[in-house]
Amino acid sequence: MLSEPGEDIHPVHSGCRQGRWDEARRESPTEYPGPKGDVRNREGHLSSFGNGRGGVVQLDRSITWGPAGTHCIASNWSKREEGHRMTTSSALDETLPYLTAAVPALGGRIRSSPEDFQVEERPLYLPCGEGEHLYIRVTKRGLSTPDLVLRLSSHLHVKAMSIGIAGLKDAQAVTTQMVSLQGVKPETVAALATDDRLLKVEVLGRHRNRLRKGHHAGNQFRLVVRDVREGCDADVEQIFEQLQRRGVPNYFGPQRQGRAGNNFAVGAELLRDAARRNKMSRAKRLWFMNAYQSHLFNRIVAKRIDSLDRVFAGDWAMKTDNGACFVVELPEVEQPRVDRFEISPTGPLFGSRAPWSTGTPGELERSVVAELGTTPEALSKAGAECGFRGERRALRVRLNDLNWSLEGSALTLSFWLPPGSYATSVLREIIKTAA
Repeated sequence: MLSEPGEDIHPVHSGCRQGRWDEARRESPTEYPGPKGDVRNREGHLSSFGNGRGGVVQLDRSITWGPAGTHCIASNWSKREEGHRMTTSSALDETLPYLTAAVPALGGRIRSSPEDFQVEERPLYLPCGEGEHLYIRVTKRGLSTPDLVLRLSSHLHVKAMSIGIAGLKDAQAVTTQMVSLQGVKPETVAALATDDRLLKVEVLGRHRNRLRKGHHAGNQFRLVVRDVREGCDADVEQIFEQLQRRGVPNYFGPQRQGRAGNNFAVGAELLRDAARRNKMSRAKRLWFMNAYQSHLFNRIVAKRIDSLDRVFAGDWAMKTDNGACFVVELPEVEQPRVDRFEISPTGPLFGSRAPWSTGTPGELERSVVAELGTTPEALSKAGAECGFRGERRALRVRLNDLNWSLEGSALTLSFWLPPGSYATSVLREIIKTAA
């Protein structure tokens, strides 16, 4: 599965997602829906960079020690902000039900500035200290990951395909992520000091393999929701108590459906029209079909919103620690593991080998598919024809290491989520209105 710029997901393969350490060891080509080849030669590419929103960048070079005792050069950038306002790129989807529907909405605004939406990628591993790939950690402001790749390609004079990333991060935020650069020397990284969207760049060391999609352990979020309603302390407590006890609905974020919110409709048409489908590039074709896949999954989560923390006979359950799945035969035996967040029920991301539930959960999945005018068998066949196998995805995720504070009308919260999960799924439970 390809991912929408702004959030990240893990790769698609048969059945359920296996352990993330297995993922990290697997050598498979990275799918990247952006420019191919030497992007420096693309007409108009450099002109789109401009000077950003202004500000002064200062380079403070120092020597630090990287992983495994390697000698690394750390380059830190500090930026003088000019203080501008940024609005969110997409609304929180109000058509999907809330887990905390009984708790009144807090209202509020997100992304009043990029600093109100901070994301730090949690590394799955660190570079070993040798190899042709230089690993760096980049903190950027107001810049998507595809745009970061373009800029790195331009500044460092390398092809985009020589740059590896673990996940795609939102443009309208301050984000930190690891990047691998093939054939780049540490001293050349100083060229990035001229880019005022890059707040900090740290050289971590060398590694034998490039960084690949899904090779991270999740994302740490620090968010600020402004203008929440007054006197909402008790409601904040209640919302977070429910989310921590039952889990966060694992909806795909609305940005997956594009600005018009209808990417899934294009994907549905492509499933029916093989001729049109075959005229598209593989990356673009999968982009729209994955939007349809996400739409179907969200509908299933919505149908099970009241039982996200329960398993039934015939459910496919996923183990939290390694992503392995199994069929639930005795729900009364497995339910205590659900309560401890050791396992969670799942929904299908359809494909040629993605299994479907049986029993009551299977009937629910078939009913949702029927509402969309198709069948599980047809979706599995389409997956085979389009070359993707599918998997199962957890219907809920744990809200890890939650901390929050309410000062006046500003709610500040921090937490981390596993790969592929969206912070908007937490925010929508708080705001319950379009942002």
